[in-house]
Formats: sequence, C-alpha cells, structure tokens
Amino acid sequence: MTDSKPRRKLAAILAADVVNFSAMMGENEDRTLRNLKACRALTDDCITTNHGRIFGSAGDSIIAEFASPVDAVVAATEFQRSLRQRNEGVAAEDQMSLRVGLNLGDVIVEGENLYGDGVNIAARLEALAEPGGILLSGKFHEEVCRKLDMTFVSTGEQEMKNIRDPISTYKIDISELSKLSDDSSSDSPSGDQDEPAVVKDDENKLPAIAVLPFTNMSGDQEQEYFADGIVEDLITALSRFPWLFVISRNTSFSYKGENVPAKRVAEDLGVRYIVEGSLRMSPSRLRVTVQLIDAVNDRQVWAENYDRPTGDLFDLQDEISQAITGVLVPALGIAERERFQRENHPKLDSWTAYQKGLAHYYRPFSHEDHAECRRLFDQSVELDPSFSDAHAMIALMGAYSIRSGQTSYTGSREEILSEAEQAAERAVQLQDGNALAHLALAPILQLKGQPEAGILECETATRLNPNLALAHNELGFILFNFGRLEESVESFDRAIRLSPNDPSRWNFFLIRGFALTCLEQFDQAIESLLEATRLRSSAFWPFLGLAAAYCGQGQMEEAKAAIDKTLALKSDWTVAKILKPGGESPEHIQNWANLIHQAGLPLE
Repeated sequence: MTDSKPRRKLAAILAADVVNFSAMMGENEDRTLRNLKACRALTDDCITTNHGRIFGSAGDSIIAEFASPVDAVVAATEFQRSLRQRNEGVAAEDQMSLRVGLNLGDVIVEGENLYGDGVNIAARLEALAEPGGILLSGKFHEEVCRKLDMTFVSTGEQEMKNIRDPISTYKIDISELSKLSDDSSSDSPSGDQDEPAVVKDDENKLPAIAVLPFTNMSGDQEQEYFADGIVEDLITALSRFPWLFVISRNTSFSYKGENVPAKRVAEDLGVRYIVEGSLRMSPSRLRVTVQLIDAVNDRQVWAENYDRPTGDLFDLQDEISQAITGVLVPALGIAERERFQRENHPKLDSWTAYQKGLAHYYRPFSHEDHAECRRLFDQSVELDPSFSDAHAMIALMGAYSIRSGQTSYTGSREEILSEAEQAAERAVQLQDGNALAHLALAPILQLKGQPEAGILECETATRLNPNLALAHNELGFILFNFGRLEESVESFDRAIRLSPNDPSRWNFFLIRGFALTCLEQFDQAIESLLEATRLRSSAFWPFLGLAAAYCGQGQMEEAKAAIDKTLALKSDWTVAKILKPGGESPEHIQNWANLIHQAGLPLE
C-alpha cells in the first residue's frame, strides 16, 4: 500500500501584519488591542467581500487565500485605502499601518490550513513591503497587470530566507492608495474640521454600515439579552444583502456599554451608516426605537418606534428584527439613490450606475425611464462584469416587460425572454448565494411554462434572504398564476409586512387584489387595488383589476369607469392579451378575464 499524496492547488496568498506592533503593545496594550480590533474589522470584511478566506491569524498577522489574484489585490487595495482613511481621522497614537505581500503559487492543503513556498514567499514579501504598501511577486504581477487599472513599479529581484532562487518583485504605486483621499479632500487650505475625517464619499465601495448594540432602558438583565438578540438578528439579516458592507457582530459589540457618539464609531470603523436603538419593556408592552444615521452628513436618515404587547420573547425578537429589516433596507437604498442623484460623479462605477438604474426602475413608468434604466444596468455590468445584482436586474427588466406589456424594448417576446434568461443564469453563476439572482430566474421559468421550477427558485431566494420582500412578492405572483390563491395572498401579505415602504409595493397590492378577486373576496380586493392605484396612478393594471372586482361586486358603473381609465392609459389593451393562446389559461384566469370583458374591455 502506498501513502496517499498530499493535495495541492494553485492559490493567491495574501500575508499582512501591523507595522511596529510589538512596540505599540509595549506602550499601551489596551489601546493597541482596541485599535487592532477596529483595523481588523476593515481588513477582514474586505477579504471576505472579495471572496477570500482567512486561514491564519495570530496576533497582528493575517494569512488569507483567494481563488483569483484579481480578488486578492482588490481586497488588499481596498483595506489599505480604508486604513489610510482611518489614520487620517484618529490621533497619532491610535494610527496603524499594515504591510501586505501577495504571491501566486502552489500550496499544500492540510485540513483548513495551507503550506509550502506559495505561503512562505507571501510572508517574505510582506516583510519587505513599505508601511501601508503592497508588494507582489513577479508571478502574481504577470497575472493581474493587464486586468487592473493600477500602476505597478518593479523593485527588482529579492533574495529571501529559505527560498532557493531570487524572486522578482513589484509594488503598487503608493499614490494609487491615496487617490481616494485626494479626490475627496477639500479645496480649502485647512479643510472643515466639522466634517468626519474618515467616512468620506467613495463611489468605488459598497455602502458600509455598522449596527451598534441597543441600549436597554429597563435595567433588567433578561431584556439585555433580548436587545442583543435583536441586534444579532439585524446584523445577520443585513449581511444577506450582497450590496451592503456590514461590520461583523464581534466588532459592533466591542462598543457595548460605551457611550460613544455615532460619528466617532463611524470614524473608527470606516463606515458611512450607523444603526442604533434602544429598548424599553414594561410587564405588558415593549417599545423598540431604531434610527439610521448618515455619519458623513451627520443626519438622521430614518427612525421608527415599534410597540408590541409582550409575549414569547423568541417570537417577539424575530418579529421585531424582521420588521426593522424590512423598513431599514429600503430606507438605506433610497438614501443611496438620493445621494447619487444629488452628486455629480465624473466617473460612474458599477455600484453608482446600478443605484441610478434603480432610481429609474422605481419611477412611474415611461419609455424614457425604462430605456435609461436598462442603459445604466448595462453600464454597471460593463464596469464590473462580476456584479451579480446588475445581471439580475437586467433579467427582471426583461421578464417584467413581457408580463406588463409596457416596455421600451423592440425585440420579440422570444428575444427578450432569451436575453433575460441568459442574464439571470449569469447572475446565479456569479453568486449562487445571492437571493436576488434566484428571484430573477423565477419569473423567466414561469414565463417559459415551468411554474413549479419558478416556485422553487422563489423558495430558494426566501431561504437565502427571508427578509427580501421582492422574493415573497414574486412567489405570490407565480402562486397566483398557478392557481394557489390562498397561498398567493399569504405571500403578498408577508411582502407588505416586511417592507411597508418598498418602492415596488404597488405591485404587492396589485396581484394581491387579483388573487382576492379570484377568491370572490371582492371588498378586500377593491381595497387592495385602490391602494395600488394610489401608489402607481400611471399604471393601467390596477384599474384593470378594479374593473374585475367591481364587476364581481355588481358595481357596473364603477367597473365601466375603471375600464375607461385603463384604455386611457393603454388604448390597445384587450382581453386576448391577458389570456394564453389556444385556451391554455387556467380556469381562474379565464374567469377573471370574463369579469373584465363584462366590464367593457374589448375581446380583441
């Protein structure tokens, strides 16, 4: 019998440690550890966000692996920039700098650890790097130099301990790491001392957020655990949104019990947004107060109180955290879109283009908005082909264009659906754990006559992110088309409960009203559809739905008025455009269409 050979693989290795860490510890251990925690929050999140895995961490050192050298250098550049920003806003004794070495090489896999020259060379490169700098091996440089818009400077061949041959080395021009600070600095000689020194607008990064431990106003230790549970649930829920950069639980809870201003926390952690709150409980009532703060502009973006009767604490914790997430995430998205609309960015990055596209996507429909939305999503993909969300939104645009009958596209149904399917599949391939990507695939499968597969994709999306209201909305839509009407209404109710201020909520009320009409619950249907018309008066579908509900209720005058409004908005709409050809529509859809025809909509 022969011994099994060790498993090997090619990996991009990142090695980093803190400059003069031992001396700092000798001066003040508590202060050094506090600063190290703040810096590690930045480095670790950048590594994780860029698909890296930390497999070694002792004291001030970090060893991480990446499947892609591009991801590794982007992660290193991002956290060096963030650390540079942090250092600009804290006292000299609180500043920390890291050296980084990057190598591409063969490594030996042993459990969760990696060994071999691939790792050793990265560690030797780190020791040779400048404080705050990044040093690359020649092999690593060859892999990334033509793929990134960065300046690499040759630093010659270097002899390294226990490495047989000299290694060619390159450094990233240190000015590359300064661009962010230079671009956002004030033109005034001294700058504005009232502005946060660390948290600056960075169009090249995802919006960063930290959720601070909530303050227990009741003084009861059991309620302290309850408050912590809500915050932990919030951090977990927000982390499911791939467009958010969320500070980890351990770092956020390092501020527990400390009365630190939100702006100072933002400076320490390099984030733009802070969530903070408080909890007060009496024997019969619970009140949770939450607010979202934009630390750059020192303003409150959103605030809300949640009052509930006390009951089972675990159920109450879930209910409160889901309610907060459902309102907080749309508020955060709106704040980001408003920020991008207010500011004139000379160079749009992928995230900026994506957010501007969403601003057009959520507006009352016009062909101009639809076309501009698609242009911006295309631009987002061009700037970052690996951005799963942008591919997903392109897919949803195609699917919803076919469903709604309102579109700026000129291609045939088959062409639009084929393009949307490719975009959705690409979104899932890029990020299989992205709920929005699976959500985007669902309507395409339904349009292709595979509703069961569409339901499974929706269920996958809700499993990946239970707080994504759009996923529950899409599930409700497919269930409606499939004839599972009671379940459909339940899905829409959950979407509305999760995100009562969602920009798309008119659609939640719309299809909910359709399902209630098919269930012959006409009063509730009319109430839901009137809300849809209030939220989106420029869309014809809510008025079409009202015509059916009024007709079912026997209110023919109101039904006829609703048809008149429908045709004023969409003059070419007919019953034939609602039904599948050849009488293939399910019975409940045919019955619904008959009500609309009785109200006065032409057959063809």
